[in-house]
Amino acid sequence: MSVSASAENLSTDAQSCDGGSMCLELALEGERLCKAGDCKAGVAFFQAAIQAGTDDLRTLSAIYSQMGNAYFYLGEYHKAVQYHRHDLTLARTMNDKLGEAKASGNLGNTLKVIGKFNEAIQCCLRHLEISRSLGDRNSEGRALYNLANVYHAQGKHLGKVGQNDPGHFPQEVRECLLQAVNYYEQNLVLMRELNDRLAIGRACGNLGNTYYLLGEFNVAVQYHTERLEMAKECKDKAAERRAHSNLGNSHIFLGQFENAADHYKQTLAIAEELKDEAVVAQACYSLGNTYTLLREYRIAEEYHARHLEAARKLQDRVGEGRACWSLGNAHAALGNHEKALYYAIEHYTISKEICDVLGMATAQMNINDLRKVLGLPPLAEAAAAQPAPQDQAGSSQTPFNALRVRRQSMEQLSLIQLTPDGKKDPEDAQKKAVLMRSESEDSPMESFLDLLSKYQSERMDEQRATLVETKEIQETPKPTEKPKPSSSKLFRSSSSGSKQYDSNEALLDMITDLQSERMDSQRAELRPIKKKLSKEMKGTSLPGLRTARVAGAKPEDDFLDMIARVQGTRLDDQRTEMPRPKADPRPKTVPDDDFFALIMRAQSGRMEDQRAAIPKPAENRQSKPAPKPRK
Repeated sequence: MSVSASAENLSTDAQSCDGGSMCLELALEGERLCKAGDCKAGVAFFQAAIQAGTDDLRTLSAIYSQMGNAYFYLGEYHKAVQYHRHDLTLARTMNDKLGEAKASGNLGNTLKVIGKFNEAIQCCLRHLEISRSLGDRNSEGRALYNLANVYHAQGKHLGKVGQNDPGHFPQEVRECLLQAVNYYEQNLVLMRELNDRLAIGRACGNLGNTYYLLGEFNVAVQYHTERLEMAKECKDKAAERRAHSNLGNSHIFLGQFENAADHYKQTLAIAEELKDEAVVAQACYSLGNTYTLLREYRIAEEYHARHLEAARKLQDRVGEGRACWSLGNAHAALGNHEKALYYAIEHYTISKEICDVLGMATAQMNINDLRKVLGLPPLAEAAAAQPAPQDQAGSSQTPFNALRVRRQSMEQLSLIQLTPDGKKDPEDAQKKAVLMRSESEDSPMESFLDLLSKYQSERMDEQRATLVETKEIQETPKPTEKPKPSSSKLFRSSSSGSKQYDSNEALLDMITDLQSERMDSQRAELRPIKKKLSKEMKGTSLPGLRTARVAGAKPEDDFLDMIARVQGTRLDDQRTEMPRPKADPRPKTVPDDDFFALIMRAQSGRMEDQRAAIPKPAENRQSKPAPKPRK
C-alpha cells in the first residue's frame, strides 16, 4: 500500500521560485503519465524535473515520492528504496510528520519486497507511531496493514527453508505469523469502525491465509467465507475467485474433498469469465487432483487433459510435466497401461529438458513398473540389449549413472607411463606395466597403492628446494666493515643428494630476506584528504536540489551540512546491488508448490491402491475360481 505526495498541490509555491516552474511542469506531466499506467515514461519526466532543479523542498519531496513509487511498480526496487530514502530525509528536514509517516510506510513496503524485513519493520513501526500521535486513523490503518504484511512475508520466507506442512513450522516462523495475525486483527477492528468494506475484505483474506499457514483451517475457512461475501458485495470478481481458491485449499486439508471440488469449480467458472487462461489451467489441475483423491479417475483424467492442453498453449513446460505425470497415474488407475506408459515417457522427456532430477527419477520408476505390467523388459535390461548413446568420454547420459559415474578411461590408463622411469626407459616401463597388471589380478587395491607409493616417493627429492649462496656475499668481510647478511637464492634440484641447511635460523633469515623486498609493494598508500571534498558533497547530496536561490549564505551552509550528515550514514544502503534474475514472463499453469506438496502427501497413503498388479501366468489364472459378481 504505497502513498505518494502529489505535485498538483505545490503549484502556487513553486511558481514563485525562479526556474521552479519548469521543474513543476515536468513533475506534473510525469505524475499524469504514472497515473495513466506509463510509469517508464513518467520516470523520464521526473528525472528531467530533477535535472531542472528546484529550491522548494516540498516539490522535491513530492518528486522523490512519485519516483520511488514508479520504480516500485517497474520492479526496480533498489532505486525505489533510494528515492524513498531521499523523501524521508527531506520530510525529517522540514519537520513534516505526515510526510515522514508516508515516506516511512513506502520505504517499509519496498524493503519488504527485497527481503530486508528487520529494516522494513522499523520503518512501519515509525509510520504507526507517527500516525497515532497525529490521530490520523486512516494512516494508522495503513500502517497496521503494512506491518502485518511484513511479518506475514517474513514468516513465509523463513518457512520455505524446510519441507514443512502448514501448522508444523518452526517456532520462529510461528512467531512471525502470530505477529501478523495480531496486526491484521487490529487493522480489521479499525476498518470495521471506519466501515471501509474493501479494507475489511482485504484484512479477512489475509487473516484466512495466515491462519491457513498456522494450521488452523477451520478459522481460515471462516475468514475466507467472509472475504467471499465482501467480494460479492463489492462485485470484485478477482477477489471472489481468490476466495474460492483459498477455500478449496483449506477444505483439502480438512479432508472435505467434495466441498473443495465445488469451490474449485467456482474458481474455474470465474477464471473463464475473466478470460484468465493461466488461472483456468491451475483450476483444472486442482480439480484433477481433487477428483483423484475422490478416486473418480475418469473425471480426473478429463481435467488433467484440459490442464495439459492449456499448459502447451501457454508454453509452460513445468505444467506440461505435471500434467503428463498426473495423466499417467490416472490412466494406470483406469487400466489403460499403454496410454499411461506414453505419458510416463513424456514426463521423463520434459523432466530431462528442464533438468528436474526428481521428476526424471519418478518417471523412470513409473516406466519400469508399466513395462513390467505390459510384459516388456525393464528399462535397464532394454538399455543393456541396445546400448544407450554415449558421449565422448564413453559414459551413458542418464540421470542415474550420472550420480555414480566411473571414469572408465582412467581404469585403462597405464600409470607407469606417467612416471619419470616410464619416460626414460619405455621397454622397462612396459615390463613393469605387465607386472603391475599381473599383480593386480590377485590384489588390485594393494598393488595400486604399492605402485603409487613407489613412484611418488622417487619424486619427493625433485620437489625439494636447494639453498645456494651467491659467491658475491660469501667473501670474507673486512674487520672494519659489518658483515653483510647472507643472501640466498632458491633453486630447483634435479638430484636426490642436494645439500640442505640444518639450522633453523639460516632458513628464517633466508625467508625474511626474500619477503622483505615485497613488503613495500603490498602496502596501501594513504592519500591525503582533499579539503574541498565536503564542499563538493554539499551540492550533490540530494539530486535536484538547487541552493543558489536560498537567501543568505549561513542558512544554506547549515542546511546542506545537516543533509550531508544525515545522508552520510546511509551510503551503504544506497549502493547498487547486482540485479536479480528476471522471472519467467510466461504464466504458470500449476498452483504454488505448497499445494502440489499437499496433494502428494494426501495421495501418499493411497499409492499402493493405485498400483497396477502384474498379471500372473495363464495356468495360475485358470486354476483359480472366477470371482463372484457384485450384488
